[in-house]
Amino acid sequence: VQLVESGGGLVQAGGSLRLSCAASGSTFSINAMGWYRQAPGKQRELVAQITTGGGTTNYADSVKGRFTISRDNAKNTMYLQMNSLKPEDTAVYYCNARSDAHTPEEDEYYWGQGTQVTVSS
Repeated sequence: VQLVESGGGLVQAGGSLRLSCAASGSTFSINAMGWYRQAPGKQRELVAQITTGGGTTNYADSVKGRFTISRDNAKNTMYLQMNSLKPEDTAVYYCNARSDAHTPEEDEYYWGQGTQVTVSS
């Protein structure tokens, strides 16, 4: 599975951005996709996740009500609509895909190259 993100950039606080993640390869094996982010000096954290089957979503508390994750299975593309952006949202955003195995320890994870999001105050 290959993942390619796009849509990052520089935006003022209060503004919006939309990230896209296009998946290719063995996309039939993907069970869930998500967005993670990593700010300088901090650990990578989960921002939002969506299952490819039922479309169940979950969000980090810090982005609830501001970010919306969605996917278009026909296009093998996932999106992250980010509204009311704050300077603390500044980070490199990574697309992630998970293929479930028989046990969680055997699950396979795939990552995109990351896209920079910078929110100025």
